[in-house]
Amino acid sequence: MTYRVLILGASYGSLFGTKLLMAGQSVALVCTRSTAELINRDGTVVKFSVKGRDIDVASTKLPGQLSATTPDGVDPAAFDLVVLGVQEAQYGSPGVRELMGRIAKARVPCLAIMNMPPLPYLQRIPEIRTAEVAACYADLGVWQDFDPALVTLASPDPQAFRPPDQPKNVLQVGLPTNFKAARFAGDAPTAILRALETAIEDARFDPGDGQGSGQSTGSIEVPVKLKVHDSIFVPLAKWPMLITGNYRCILADRMIPIKEAVHGDLQRSRQVYDWVSKLCLGLGADEADLVPFDKYAKAAEGLGKPSSAARALFGGAAHIERVDCLVRRIAGQRGLSFDTLDEIVALVDQRLAKNRATPTA
Repeated sequence: MTYRVLILGASYGSLFGTKLLMAGQSVALVCTRSTAELINRDGTVVKFSVKGRDIDVASTKLPGQLSATTPDGVDPAAFDLVVLGVQEAQYGSPGVRELMGRIAKARVPCLAIMNMPPLPYLQRIPEIRTAEVAACYADLGVWQDFDPALVTLASPDPQAFRPPDQPKNVLQVGLPTNFKAARFAGDAPTAILRALETAIEDARFDPGDGQGSGQSTGSIEVPVKLKVHDSIFVPLAKWPMLITGNYRCILADRMIPIKEAVHGDLQRSRQVYDWVSKLCLGLGADEADLVPFDKYAKAAEGLGKPSSAARALFGGAAHIERVDCLVRRIAGQRGLSFDTLDEIVALVDQRLAKNRATPTA
């Protein structure tokens, strides 16, 4: 069966979209007008490294159907699934905010592939008092009409970025790990996720160089899959990673690569990681839902750039995703505190205040 999937965001969203297109699905990307025109004319290209080979996966060579549009041109009711693939603050921007309202009204299942969990997803976790974390969101009103049963989250573990010397329809995958999604509350929307999981798993790509080993000549398996889990807590596995690496990239006067943040003081990093992991366990997660520190530390060896949050902060952003704030407030609900987390939140608050006080050009 072919599903119609709407993806908000043509940057990181194009990675998930490419995997769907490889599986023969119908994908519509929501983006700016200029980017939509570019994609509708030339398609998208996602660059992977597959067993030492550089592979360009162009949407024009895939069996699925791709289109791109601006927020005002979307009827959410025409889709089977919505994928939320932009930074949390962007959902409150003009046009996107109105689209989010239409999505909620249409009651289309939503899968978020973002670091900041949508508030309706958190409402599915009984141990979290969501009213007390409202200040961590850029625009809480965006989420007020969503049914928590129709919102879930995938841990956005794959790392990807737009190469600065390439057009906006090109994405480079840096860390080709999997999207680990929690099931929806209901069986019907979960069945969509599981069908897409299977379709993506079975999909192959022929780069045209005759070096593949699949069922058809030259076809290869391309990494980054969708893995659907029954546990609602699986996406929380990203929280220890974010606090240990992504947010510790942020120093008072500069930013450092994730690799340096983690491996500069490995013992301290383990302490941070374990503390956040224990918080997740206290919320109801199982050890099997989380990623061991050693596995994360190994992956961090290949993360030679500062996190997107750090780059945004030092690029003058007035808003970033505040998972640091969220984790701190949830910990506070359980009577827990941690000096490193307090320091992170203070640094981010200070940098954001400075950015907001600086007039834009």
